[in-house]
Amino acid sequence: MPNSPSDNTPGPPDARRRIKVQRRGPLLVEGPVEVELEDGTTVSSDRFRVALCTCRRSRRYPWCDTSHRARSSGPADGSAAAKD
Repeated sequence: MPNSPSDNTPGPPDARRRIKVQRRGPLLVEGPVEVELEDGTTVSSDRFRVALCTCRRSRRYPWCDTSHRARSSGPADGSAAAKD
């Protein structure tokens, strides 16, 4: 899980980071990362990959806790056709 940055950060701090965008999921970011929140506070993680919440349902925001899965719309509720 997220934690403080460490001194053994691989590569220069301004190195490019790969971000994988998923249609109905979090942003997967190669770490380590530092995220600045709307209120100006920062949170960081030195994990090799982190999942950033894009639906704001996570109890651990900005980190994804897979809460989006519980409310994801599927063909059974009929809302998938309306979104496409």
